[in-house]
Amino acid sequence: MNRRNFSRLAMTLPLAAAASSNASGSSSPAPQPEDRDETEQSTYDGGLTDIDGFRVGHYTDPEQNTGCTVVLCGQGAVGGVSVRGASPGTRETDLLKPESTVEKVHAVMLSGGSAYGLETAAGAMQYLEERGIGYQVGDQIIPIVPAAILYDLRGRNAHIRPGKAEGYQACKNATDGLVQEGSVGAGAGATVGKLLGADRGMKGGIGSFSITVEDLTVAALVALNAAGDIVDPSSGQIIAGARQGARSAEFADVSRHLRQSKLAALQSGDGENTTLAVITTNASLTKAQAGKVADMAHNGYARTIRPAHTQVDGDTIFALSSGALSDFNPLQVGHLAAEAVAEAVVRAVKTAEPIRGFPSYETLIQLRRQRRG
Repeated sequence: MNRRNFSRLAMTLPLAAAASSNASGSSSPAPQPEDRDETEQSTYDGGLTDIDGFRVGHYTDPEQNTGCTVVLCGQGAVGGVSVRGASPGTRETDLLKPESTVEKVHAVMLSGGSAYGLETAAGAMQYLEERGIGYQVGDQIIPIVPAAILYDLRGRNAHIRPGKAEGYQACKNATDGLVQEGSVGAGAGATVGKLLGADRGMKGGIGSFSITVEDLTVAALVALNAAGDIVDPSSGQIIAGARQGARSAEFADVSRHLRQSKLAALQSGDGENTTLAVITTNASLTKAQAGKVADMAHNGYARTIRPAHTQVDGDTIFALSSGALSDFNPLQVGHLAAEAVAEAVVRAVKTAEPIRGFPSYETLIQLRRQRRG
């Protein structure tokens, strides 16, 4: 059940078309966000922890802009996974296949640090083992911790990345309270809009959202690190993505660019992307149903990320079930999962803070205001 329903400062802003042309020279400009003239209020319906039994914790290195995010599942949750991107970095995902023996997982770890970040799952295993959480195998406790990573090594000391100690600390930081969003955890160094060059990108981050329909709750947590533009599905407007230049506050519109100009051949640095998500629900899903919910949840990426599921993304979604609710329709769970993912993607952009070379959503609002004097 959704335990929190309160107002917070709105992160949503009205959007409008800017007057300048995009980078491809089209006479029709890409849509640009307007300035806020006054503070608005919106209802925030909580996030991933709105389902009893789940806790979320972050470890953040604010100097190196990297970190990890863990979802702890109490004594275990039925899990599924769907990998749609062509450049994934994952661990223990085969265990989530319906035909695999293991029925439950005890945590899911999302991490920066590229493939090195998979080591953070070992820290979660240690944390869980110390608390007697996991499968009893002989006289040993074996926690099951699937994991996925994103690339955040650009523009910093790439030898500093999350590992076992950082994964352990994320578990210690875990809470069932309001999920911290923005430039934290696995989203600390996450960026978007790099398809036309990293110097034209913007800041991504962590976003979370939940939807409750009577006694059914479905929630999502997203670590947004996409190559493409981010679109708010409620308006159809770009809210973050590739800019017309490194110092520009105007969007180039990647979709339009792809329709008008050929891209150069893929380069070695083009695979520095991946958007990760975890779905939680109180619906009592089987492993096969959880896998299908994760699959359907990718529709939330397709509604908000343009393009999504590319050769240079490792887009991955996990789905976790607490098993508390037996009366539900799995079709509705999958649909709500996609809706929650889309909302979480938008929140990831709007709560992010800028890092060097990557302005945030709020940064662009302020730049336009300053340039108009």
